[in-house]
Amino acid sequence: MTSPQKKILIVDDEPVNLQVLKQILQDSYQLVFAKNGQKAIEFAQKQSPDLILMDIMMPDMNGYETVRRLKQDEATKGIPVIFVTAMVDVEDEKLGFDVGAVDYISKPVSAPIVQARVRTHLSLVRVEELHDTRLEIIRRLGHAAEFKDNETGLHVIRMSHYSMILGRAAGMDDEEAERLLNAAPMHDIGKIGIPDHILLKPGKLDKDEWETMQKHPEFGARIIGEHKSPLLKLASQIALTHHEKWDGSGYPKGLKGEEIPLAGRIVAIADVFDALTTQRPYKEAWPVEKAIALIEENAGSHFDPALVNLFLHCLPEILDVRERWKEE
Repeated sequence: MTSPQKKILIVDDEPVNLQVLKQILQDSYQLVFAKNGQKAIEFAQKQSPDLILMDIMMPDMNGYETVRRLKQDEATKGIPVIFVTAMVDVEDEKLGFDVGAVDYISKPVSAPIVQARVRTHLSLVRVEELHDTRLEIIRRLGHAAEFKDNETGLHVIRMSHYSMILGRAAGMDDEEAERLLNAAPMHDIGKIGIPDHILLKPGKLDKDEWETMQKHPEFGARIIGEHKSPLLKLASQIALTHHEKWDGSGYPKGLKGEEIPLAGRIVAIADVFDALTTQRPYKEAWPVEKAIALIEENAGSHFDPALVNLFLHCLPEILDVRERWKEE
């Protein structure tokens, strides 16, 4: 089965320019055309092209204003726009990039350049689509674990944002903190491998049942597997280490102190705080003050004491997230 052709919207008030671009691109792409900015916006909203090639100098609404309006609309703001124009001064290009264009092609156009630039930006769109799909799969798998447990989808949203906030406070840059946000939902994926009679038992687990429960971090790491992807590597690391404790009394490896990866130490605090402060079928939600007191009490035993201090410093931001994603 062949992949459907990518759709390109070409916008120019001069028919000869439309014809030139048509000749260059028609064999490889599905093309739609607009002769002014208003029609371009309407076509973009209705037909969701993968890429827009746009002239700047058009009557009534020029290319700059058209792109501004496209970027203000949730339905069209993600469509990449390449300006195809004779306006190639540095200031013109700067303004074009400022309003949201991704590239410039100067007139008169060269067929190889047009083809190369279009191919490059459509490839970038494809990479972004794959990235978004991967993140969504990770989120879905994170939710899958909740069908086996007494938790809600809001739990993984809250604890993931708590983790990102704490990661930034601990020195992570924006890229690292966002990766933590997207990996944290997988922390309990290993619970899929725990039998229901143990996972959903309302009372205290016996020795054999507890030993089985303690296997879920290793199950999680095995489910995620080994990958080159930094995101999946981090998700596996978190799944494996978020039940380790600072004093070495945790599981499954009994790691101690900074032997525990930073992400595992962060998620440990975020996960426990949300579990304590959220109602479950088997318990009432703890007041925030009581949950904080327990976390402080366990600094240096269960939790990294430096991270506990940072968590307390970030508490206003943490509570904002808790309010935004509170249970109904």
